[in-house]
Amino acid sequence: MRYPRITPAWLKHEKQVLRFYGFFQESIPERWDENSRYRHVYIMYFMEDGTIGINEPKVENSGIAQGTFLKRSRVLNEDGIPVGPDDMRVGQDLTLHGRTYHISGCDRFTRWFFEENGIQLGEDEDVPTDLWQKGYRLAKAFDRGGVPLTRAAVEDKAIQRAMGGIPPIDKKLSQFLLNDRKVLRFKGYWDDHTPYGSRVYFIIHYYLADNTVEINEAHCRNSGRAKWPVFMKRAPLRKSNFVNAAPGMLSCEAPRYLPEDLKVGESIHAWGRKVVLWDCDDFTRSFYKEYLGIDQAQGRIDVAEKPLTHAKLMPPPHTGVGKEEDSLLNCSMIQPTPPKIDLERMMKLTGEVLRFECKMINGEPEDELRRLVIAYYPADGDVAVFEVPVRNSGHMGGKFADKRRIKNPDTGLPFQLCDFYVGKVVTIAAQPLQITRADERCLQFLEARPKQFPYADPKACAKKLLPLDENPELSSDGGVHPDRLKELAQEAGISIVDHEIVTLLRRFGVPGEKESDQPKIIGQDALFFAKNTA
Repeated sequence: MRYPRITPAWLKHEKQVLRFYGFFQESIPERWDENSRYRHVYIMYFMEDGTIGINEPKVENSGIAQGTFLKRSRVLNEDGIPVGPDDMRVGQDLTLHGRTYHISGCDRFTRWFFEENGIQLGEDEDVPTDLWQKGYRLAKAFDRGGVPLTRAAVEDKAIQRAMGGIPPIDKKLSQFLLNDRKVLRFKGYWDDHTPYGSRVYFIIHYYLADNTVEINEAHCRNSGRAKWPVFMKRAPLRKSNFVNAAPGMLSCEAPRYLPEDLKVGESIHAWGRKVVLWDCDDFTRSFYKEYLGIDQAQGRIDVAEKPLTHAKLMPPPHTGVGKEEDSLLNCSMIQPTPPKIDLERMMKLTGEVLRFECKMINGEPEDELRRLVIAYYPADGDVAVFEVPVRNSGHMGGKFADKRRIKNPDTGLPFQLCDFYVGKVVTIAAQPLQITRADERCLQFLEARPKQFPYADPKACAKKLLPLDENPELSSDGGVHPDRLKELAQEAGISIVDHEIVTLLRRFGVPGEKESDQPKIIGQDALFFAKNTA
């Protein structure tokens, strides 16, 4: 089907209707039980020709002629302009032929149409109910049997049965027959504030068959309490308990606890004890939701106890006699056993000694010439320090610190192999010692284990020089001086230590032109090695 370029309204909006829901108030002067009535209508705007039709839904036994309220036609407003969609909004009044209608809602198509055109109609309003509608619904409910009988009607029926020879109905029996095996189950607790008292948890059963209550204690395993759980045997639970002055004295009994008195989050009094209800089961929740309209889940209380945190006693400080591992076992065992030894490490590394030469940098002039050797034993992690005798230094050579596990003041842990490298300052016996060099056996040992000691890995050290690839001093064939290489690395923001310089010298170094000259590092070889190794 071919459409014209400009589609007319009767073709573009064919069979499209904007439907609004509204009502108007009509006075009723002839009746004593009502003075007005709300009449609900459907206002339909036909977009194909701009006409309006109003229909009133038929209500049974209303006594009013209902149906078509306004035939489909064009309606003019007070200014003589045809009424259009712009005059209809949810929540506003619309006057047609002298009668005012209040628009309370619309259908989904109407709301979609206005939203597509950028117009918000507003939310639908609640429809008011007049006195006649309330009475009509109540009468219908009486006819269907949905409303319980009044007390007078029930008593009249009982009298009529008694006059006819039928015995009266027992209320307790009927309650038992309707609610047998229906039990409300609550969880509660009682805080016993007496000396040596604690929190006691209960399972509370409320029997709907006869309005009796049973309270059982809920003990955890190894609680130390008696095995029998009965706290209160099944019986009526009253809101207050008292004892008369004389036996047999008549007095008014306190009211019982009923289902509407038991709410999660509140408390009840059971023989002088305040029991807080903190949860209930699923059947109890559904019972209260269906019959009483109470949501028991909202009042649930979290009774999870916070985990106890015990202060850990730290072992006393080591006295310095013997090894710390032996002394620590005396604090944790009554009959201490020798500490475990890593036999594999001991078998492989026994006899290995890594020696680092160092100097004392405490700022004292008399200690500037002192030279010491730090010996690290990888078999057991012990450290010993020996002083090299220097002539006319005023200090005797020999043992500076005996062989033992020495703690690093910076970390609080015993010294490890990674704590010793050329250029590092370590504190032993309260003296700062700067490592200046290591012997050949020590360097070979470290280079054989690059994963444990990355400062001795030529690959890792060479990769640090990659940011200096375009530096002309590294590209020279004669090499670069180690001190100058360290300066270039610092200018480029590269962190490099003296031990890494030693590693580069051992791998990529060449001797100087003269015997007195220091060796240099071939930067081209180091960069090529770093680029071509994974």
